[in-house]
Amino acid sequence: MKPGSTSAACAALLRRDLTLIWRRRGDALNPMLFAIIVVALFPFALGPEPATLQRIAAGTIFVALLLAMLLSLDTLFRSDLEDGSLEQLVLSPHPLALLLACKIAIHWLTTALPLIVIVPLLAQLLHLPDRVLPVLLVALALATPLLSLIGAVCVALTVGMRRSGMLLTLLVLPLIVPVLIFGAGACNAAQTGLAFAAPLLWLGAWLTLALVLAPLAAAAALKISLT
Repeated sequence: MKPGSTSAACAALLRRDLTLIWRRRGDALNPMLFAIIVVALFPFALGPEPATLQRIAAGTIFVALLLAMLLSLDTLFRSDLEDGSLEQLVLSPHPLALLLACKIAIHWLTTALPLIVIVPLLAQLLHLPDRVLPVLLVALALATPLLSLIGAVCVALTVGMRRSGMLLTLLVLPLIVPVLIFGAGACNAAQTGLAFAAPLLWLGAWLTLALVLAPLAAAAALKISLT
């Protein structure tokens, strides 16, 4: 890997972000704990009847994981803004969209992937049928990167504002409602024995589109926010 090249810059950015997350690994566990607590509260509120919990299991897990990721979005660029490295990324000769794509990938790997790993445990808490679990995992594997990509654009728009948490939530929530509808819809279809491929294909199409457009939109929004 040639020093000064774009690939070297991306590798250095990935190493830096992973090191910072490892130093604050306690904070990285907060989304997982939040999702577990939210899911664990539903049996207390609705009762322990398996039939009742099975009906809401997929949607509850989906909402809990998306909200847990939403809580961590505000930290996507916060440390970079505080130490001045965000301005350096914007001024870098390397493509800003590619550098931001690396940061979004790190956010997904350190936030969404641990959440997906604990989904079988959450499914057991809510008596989710075994045949629905693979569909839920596939839906989350498609939906969580979408949230990271969409959230990165919204974070880039609000990065320079004080107390931007509420504004960020208001921007992101309407955009992820279709993701929630199609993801939970695929799980509900699988639970009732209906065809579930179409919602997953829609999620895959949106993810492909977001992978191309979201880093470019986040780079443009970041330049606007910092000027």
